[in-house]
Amino acid sequence: MRLYEVLHLADGSISDFVKRPQPKFRVVPMDKAELNRVIDHVANAVDSAHVGQKPFYHLELKNIFPADIYARMMELMPVAEDYRAMSGRTKSTRTMNGGGTRVKIDLFPEYIRHLPEEKRNLWNLVGKALCSPKVRDAFIRKLAPGLKRRHGENYERVGMYPIPILTRDVAGYKIGIHPDTHWKGMTIQLYLPRDESINHVGTIFHEKTGPKEYRKVAQMSFSPNTGYAFAVDEDTYHSVDLVGPEVKTRDSILLTYFVDKTPLQILRNRGKRLGNFVLNEVRSAARH
Repeated sequence: MRLYEVLHLADGSISDFVKRPQPKFRVVPMDKAELNRVIDHVANAVDSAHVGQKPFYHLELKNIFPADIYARMMELMPVAEDYRAMSGRTKSTRTMNGGGTRVKIDLFPEYIRHLPEEKRNLWNLVGKALCSPKVRDAFIRKLAPGLKRRHGENYERVGMYPIPILTRDVAGYKIGIHPDTHWKGMTIQLYLPRDESINHVGTIFHEKTGPKEYRKVAQMSFSPNTGYAFAVDEDTYHSVDLVGPEVKTRDSILLTYFVDKTPLQILRNRGKRLGNFVLNEVRSAARH
């Protein structure tokens, strides 16, 4: 891969790159009608989402993906070797054999191009739909009260840069109470279990009641094809309790919209994507 091609990935214009034939990987043109069907379905799910007010403004999402697409997602989940370790708060949680309890795959074409063709085509479709302007605008519209509270009357002018990540948590995973970093504008998590057997491992929402004191107010049900969303602010406290041994995998998509307004934010968002791409290519080369 030439340097200018790698740099081209950092500006968000990925589609031109993946349309070029790549060594060992055959690129199948995406069905635009199918893509638009998924985009419309996701956007409609956001528009019709239940609104929760406590402990902070949030959405409770249902039937996010078309039923047939969700069934294919269950069938074509990547295998363990396709994921890489997650950085950030989850670095400190480890399995009994010393491995990380959360791993990920960024749902961008440059990351998933190493997957088998059928899986690659499906997850490219999912990632493309989640990054669409129509889905972004639906979240901005539905989360307007939370965004307005943080960004003021001109919240619609604040850029939002989407990063969709397929994550897998295993027994031993947990994350303490935190509001999310100010770099984030909107946090969305889309749950991907096969059934209701692990619905008790959903995200918990908290209210701060004093210095380092919090009260559990609500817990999302980790149910098939559901999720939640909120506009990140200083008081959007949430956590996940320790995942027990009864859970084989806790699969979900983290769709994070990073604030994309200042030159620093714009450079950071694209630089982070480029850096992760380079790490992913090094990891893939080492495997082969």
